[in-house]
This record gives sequence, C-alpha cells and structure tokens, in this order.
Amino acid sequence: MISSTTDLSLALANDLRPVLLRVARQLRKETEQFGVTSRQATLLHLVKRSPGLTLRALAEAEDISAPALSGHIDRLESAGLLVRVRSDVDRRRVGLELTPAGERLLRSIRERRTAWLAEHLDALHPADLRAVEEAIGPLRRLAGLSGESA
Repeated sequence: MISSTTDLSLALANDLRPVLLRVARQLRKETEQFGVTSRQATLLHLVKRSPGLTLRALAEAEDISAPALSGHIDRLESAGLLVRVRSDVDRRRVGLELTPAGERLLRSIRERRTAWLAEHLDALHPADLRAVEEAIGPLRRLAGLSGESA
C-alpha cells in the first residue's frame, strides 16, 4: 500500500509542479508591472502583517542573508514604500513599517493578481471550477497556510 501511495504522490507531484510554476510565474509578472519584484512584495506583506518587524526577524522569516535583505529594504525605503522606525523603548532597535504608498501598492498588487486569477478561472467549465474550489483546502495545507492570503 505504501508503494501505491508513494507512486500516486509522485505522479501528482509531476503533474502539479509545472502547473504551480506556471501560475506563480504569471503572478510574478503581474506583480512586476508595479516596479517591484515578487520578493519585495513579499517583504512588504510581511511588514504589513507585523509592523515594527526588525531586519533580523524579517531575514529569518524569509531565510535570506542580512546583506541581501538590506539591499531590498534600501530600495523599498528609497521608493517610499516603507520606513525604518527606531523603538521608543530601545533606541538600538529599528523596526520596519509600511508607508501609505506601500499600503496602496500592496492593495494594487493583490487586486491585479486576483483579477488575473478570476479572469482565467472564469474561462473554466463549471465542473473544473468546482474541482479547483475543492482543491483549495488541501493545497492550503500543502503550502502550510492557515487563513492568510497574499
């Protein structure tokens, strides 16, 4: 039985991988229309979700080096999308916060990505649409997501 489950998982992985990569690639393109990379949009989303997040915590959350992160943060700050804010409690601690422009950008990215998905979902046959709907729960668990959306 383990062998057949493993075989099924392997077959599903081979079928699912190119589909997910294609959708992710298109969503990246939709994001890049706003002049930011998908990584930068993700960083903005994480800061929005946790205002005051430190550079160290953000680097750990994204599993990237501090120097690589600093470059992204510098560009986002120069673009007026986020700011570094010193803590009132510990002046050595610097947190990150979105600016109103950063909030607007995230909202625009989400709307554009959602519109792209909705347009392509709308082209599906109703039975296919129901199948996609039924797959959302298992795909969320596969991705380790609870109730968040990006």
